[in-house]
Amino acid sequence: MPLPRVSASLSQEAALPSMVRARPFGWFLIITGAIGWLASATLVLERIHLYNNPDAKVSCDFNSWISCGDVMKTPEAAILGFPNPFIGVAAFVILITTGVVLLAGATLSRWYWVSLQVGITAGFALVCWFWFTAVYTLAILCPYCMIVWAVMIPLLVWITLRNLQHGVFRAPAALTKFLTDWAWIIVGLIYVAVIASIFFKFMYAIFGA
Repeated sequence: MPLPRVSASLSQEAALPSMVRARPFGWFLIITGAIGWLASATLVLERIHLYNNPDAKVSCDFNSWISCGDVMKTPEAAILGFPNPFIGVAAFVILITTGVVLLAGATLSRWYWVSLQVGITAGFALVCWFWFTAVYTLAILCPYCMIVWAVMIPLLVWITLRNLQHGVFRAPAALTKFLTDWAWIIVGLIYVAVIASIFFKFMYAIFGA
């Protein structure tokens, strides 16, 4: 009796867009999670370096408007009372672990995917706040922070689409198909919007005007 269910499951998996199937999606979570974790972990190490020597320059201090060190010294860099990168170190481990579990062939419950959706949405909202604060309030960019921004954008889009495609959340089939077909375009447009906001805010510093 289990065999028909297995066959049906494999058939359903094959009918899904390749990106939201277990193995490709698992690799996607591992790769993006690893990039985000490395950026966050580097920021943690740099923050520890500044604790030991507040006057030191860190590896991503380039000038007055591209400086992780200057950002780290602001209250906005520790909104929960500890350095923000610790949030990323913990969160990206969860994403990497989820990817490994998917590659191992495990099936995760609906409650887990709902929780992951809530977590990634909250994380993206936090990243949007970091972006707005860095660009328009502090007027200082942190390269490692921007790497985290860069991975969070496709993570939000594709985790949301994965959940729609697998029925974790309900949406009209036509809408789900449209969003899936245009997913990378959506990601690209968000990238363009972020880059444009940085360019127009810092254009005088960039061109020395």
